[in-house]
Amino acid sequence: MKKNILFVIDSLHCAGAEKSLVTLLSMLDYSRYSVDLQLFGYGGELEDLIPKEVNLLRPMKYTQYSSLSLTESIKYTIQKLEFKMLLSRFKYSAKIRKQKYSNPQKARIFWQNVSDVIEINPKNYDIAISYAQGVPTFYVAEKVKAKEKFAWVNVSYRLNKNEKKFQKAYYDQYKKIIAVSDSTKEILIETFPEYEDKINIIYDINNPHFISSLAEAGPKDEDFFDGIKILTIGRLANQKGYDVALEACKKLKEEGVNFKWYVLGKGPLQKEIEKYIKDHNLSEHFILLGVHANPYPFIKKSDIYVQTSRYEGFGLAIAEARMLNIPVVTTRFDAVFNQMIHEKNGLVVDMNANAISEGIKRLIKDSELKQSIIDYLHSEKKGNLEEIDKFYQLIG
Repeated sequence: MKKNILFVIDSLHCAGAEKSLVTLLSMLDYSRYSVDLQLFGYGGELEDLIPKEVNLLRPMKYTQYSSLSLTESIKYTIQKLEFKMLLSRFKYSAKIRKQKYSNPQKARIFWQNVSDVIEINPKNYDIAISYAQGVPTFYVAEKVKAKEKFAWVNVSYRLNKNEKKFQKAYYDQYKKIIAVSDSTKEILIETFPEYEDKINIIYDINNPHFISSLAEAGPKDEDFFDGIKILTIGRLANQKGYDVALEACKKLKEEGVNFKWYVLGKGPLQKEIEKYIKDHNLSEHFILLGVHANPYPFIKKSDIYVQTSRYEGFGLAIAEARMLNIPVVTTRFDAVFNQMIHEKNGLVVDMNANAISEGIKRLIKDSELKQSIIDYLHSEKKGNLEEIDKFYQLIG
């Protein structure tokens, strides 16, 4: 008899955890498992990659309600007498506007104000999996009935005292907590030492065959730029260090380097980044491309992949660049040495603009170093499909 599994994630917009989940779903044995998928946000670029065997659940009532304009939501409230939903929405909106909050704080404020109007999933599952920290974790703990519950953590999870206290009540309900890298596990244990025995590591699964085929599937348009093509992929958010990238870009331009730095992503800092680009005349050098469901043709066409992150759970985009044999320049974030070997498969540098620009220039000027990195990348083991075995061991 098939086991019933529920996966829950915020959305399937193009980001690391989301790509990891889509890859995992593409590899599952559906003769053994019946799978439901619940999202909090719909319309993400990766939804088209969900395997046909997966049952994508309908949006929850509050998800639908929160997507309405204010005028539409008031009209809906009056027609359906859903005054509790309107109050929850107003309370959350009012609190979130007061100051800048961290992601864990935003998740807590959302759940404290909205959880009362989020319905319980009516189904009984064998296994329920929160595939991201925050709201999916709270939802699976409080609104889902399952014999076993597992929580994924895919960022370096340092929490202040208040956030730790709030989240502990939810993590207490999980049989296992899954970290996506060794450093993620170490930081989790620092935050929650009481959970050491129930924290396992399962790396984000990278399928090199899938990535290689998608890299060939892009448009065949010609790019006549003859300089160095740099690429960065990541949400336009503080975590990704775009302030560092922009300053490094400015330095490269001032030093006369012939380059274009392309960026795939969207996020809350977009207007701020666009202003910096305009103010410093970088429109021909730092180019925002938005989000593409298939980023791999862009990776394949780049000369250097650059990651300026302040922290990452693993760094999936770096792994993807490595699989396509593109040299990497990356900042020294917590989890970076889970996959990077300095001067072997790329350069690991300090977390500042000067170090990033010097790393890029080094790869441009030192052709022997760049070629040795490319040769090493070609010889590296590609992907980690064996991680699916750890997942099967976890869920039985």
